[in-house]
Amino acid sequence: MQLEFWFEFGSTYSYPAAMRIEHLAGAHNLELLWKPFLLCPIFNNQGWNDSPFNTHHAKGKYMWRDMERICEAESIPLKKPSVFPRNGLLASRIACTYAAEKWIPDFIRSVYSANFAMDLDISDSKVIKSCIPSVAGCKDTVVDQASTPSAKVLTKHGQPLSD
Repeated sequence: MQLEFWFEFGSTYSYPAAMRIEHLAGAHNLELLWKPFLLCPIFNNQGWNDSPFNTHHAKGKYMWRDMERICEAESIPLKKPSVFPRNGLLASRIACTYAAEKWIPDFIRSVYSANFAMDLDISDSKVIKSCIPSVAGCKDTVVDQASTPSAKVLTKHGQPLSD
């Protein structure tokens, strides 16, 4: 049986979920499928140019306090990002392009840690390269491959297009 985990690298609540889900899926003998998606196009379609957590102060304040409680309960480090939300497009392209690779779960968790535990800019390719495990091979090649037109289409549609 499979479990699809849909996540956005800039999403706060996806962070603690991403840090725990592989262990939980394994405990229940579920094959975990990592499914990145982008919130920015959804926000843009709604006419929003920012996160509702930024535009609605009370909602944002509650969310950050909720994140503190969740992360503390799960022993997950949390450092509120100095910029929120951050652009996770490159990380999403890598996760989509290399979805079948065994190193992807480690990469995903590393990106989340960079953003939400270390306050690093995950839109910076240097930060993303530092999140790519050495087993993936040449980090420049990984980033270059994830920036090709076909990788962009794959990220937009979430699956390979039929020939």
